[in-house]
Amino acid sequence: MKLWRIAGIVATSGALALSGCASGTEGGGKSAENTTAVSAEKVDSIAETVPAPIRESGKLIVGVNIPYAPNEFKDPSGKIVGFDVDLMNAVAATLGLTADFREADFAKIIPSIQGGTYNLGMSSFTDTKEREKSVDFVNYFNAGIQWTQRPDAPVDPTNACGKKVAVQATTVEETDELPAKSKACTDAGKPAIAIMPFDGQDAAANAVVLGQADAMSADSPVTSYAIKQSKGKLEPAGEIFDSAPYGWPVAKGSPLAQSLQQALDHLIETGAYKQIAANWGVESGMINKATVNGAVN
Repeated sequence: MKLWRIAGIVATSGALALSGCASGTEGGGKSAENTTAVSAEKVDSIAETVPAPIRESGKLIVGVNIPYAPNEFKDPSGKIVGFDVDLMNAVAATLGLTADFREADFAKIIPSIQGGTYNLGMSSFTDTKEREKSVDFVNYFNAGIQWTQRPDAPVDPTNACGKKVAVQATTVEETDELPAKSKACTDAGKPAIAIMPFDGQDAAANAVVLGQADAMSADSPVTSYAIKQSKGKLEPAGEIFDSAPYGWPVAKGSPLAQSLQQALDHLIETGAYKQIAANWGVESGMINKATVNGAVN
């Protein structure tokens, strides 16, 4: 799972074209222009916990994969915006730093953190036990998985044998959820699920709209946003399931994890975290306290 990565959707030639550079204002989405700015100030006692090389540089180098609206995507001017972006900017300010967002392929972010290219990742990463073997996670949100389908072609997520299901490549939906469901199908003598990975979440949703896939499996906020943007061309397929925490990955054993945890707890206590979540309509996934390595599976 990897939450929220659909960019704006617009009708084109009878189908949907998903753009990686969209405002998110269509279909009830939000953009940087219609959210209330939430400011945060440096807290010296927390800022002092930041590792010296990062503190002295004055910035957090953050690897991010785009688009995954409403968490991280680009507005019409090309600026990176979203819930994750606003929250990370507030965390960085609390630490006396500036967030420096660097675009990257999703699959390359964790290796780049391990190699020292990035201080952390911010791309709706689901914290899993397997990923915790490579990096530590500071948990900041909870999300589940939800499928979407075309209104005229219902799909049962619990019995999708023989169906084509689109996902974003390297997400938990591709690596864990669908392989397990497909194996259950073949073990029962039924056709396997045809897993269709795409580099971008927008392309995965578009495949469903165009009839190339029967359904899409994605993190619940992503699915919700895609449905809103589709203007009736997509609808939910089943309920949300398998809730799990999102986390910011940092190098294994790095003290930066505790710095981020303290900064997030501060924002939760001041109400800034809640305001940022409300600005993007994602209050349902809010947490009450930041944790480190809180994977459930």
